[in-house]
Order: sequence, then structure tokens, then C-alpha cells
Amino acid sequence: MATREAAPFAYDGLDRVIHEKARLGLLTSLISHPKGLAFSDLKQLCGLTDGNLSRHLQVLQEAGLVEIRKGYDGNRPQTTCGLTAAGRGRFLDYLAVLERVVRDAAEATERAPQPGGRPQPA
Repeated sequence: MATREAAPFAYDGLDRVIHEKARLGLLTSLISHPKGLAFSDLKQLCGLTDGNLSRHLQVLQEAGLVEIRKGYDGNRPQTTCGLTAAGRGRFLDYLAVLERVVRDAAEATERAPQPGGRPQPA
């Protein structure tokens, strides 16, 4: 792994499992609902089809980031999903790296030359 000093823009902490758009949306939805969400709510919040949602949840479950619970709401079957403790920690670590990406990009933009080749004032 590259060190921050040797490769400051490597961003090794950008986890490929999390970084995919749909999974990023799922984890963001779940972190804001600590008790978990019903499958149908996740589907609506993230704009996914049943098949897409199932597949992305499977990837997240296999990575130990989410837990999927099957039960009943009255007589109706209901699937609920929630973050695991490890998933919450891993997602928060990912967000810290993402914040660094945004900060680095903003700083680089401030230092970038203006059109015409002049550096922007500090």
C-alpha cells in the first residue's frame, strides 16, 4: 500500500464495495436509520428495482456491512436491513477518506492557475 506522503492522491481507503453508486446510497440510507429499513423503503429511497436491490444487499451482506432480517409484519412477510457495527465503522472510515478527497480537490482548485496561466491569489 502506498503511504500518504509517497502517493498523496492514491486514496487507498476508498473501498470498492462501498464506492459503487447504489451501495453508497444504501449505506447512507441505513446509517441514517439505526433501527434499519424495510426492503420496500430502501428500494424507494435509492430508486432501485427489486433485483438490483437484492444483488447490492447481497454484496454488502457478504462483506459484513449489512444484516438482512426476514420476519413478518402482521401476516405479511417483511425483509428489513440494517448496518452491522463493523459496517458502520467501515462506512465512517470510508467517509473520512471521501472528505479528504473533497478537501484535496478544493485546495488544488484554489492553487490552480487561472486562465491565462496566472496562479490564483492565496
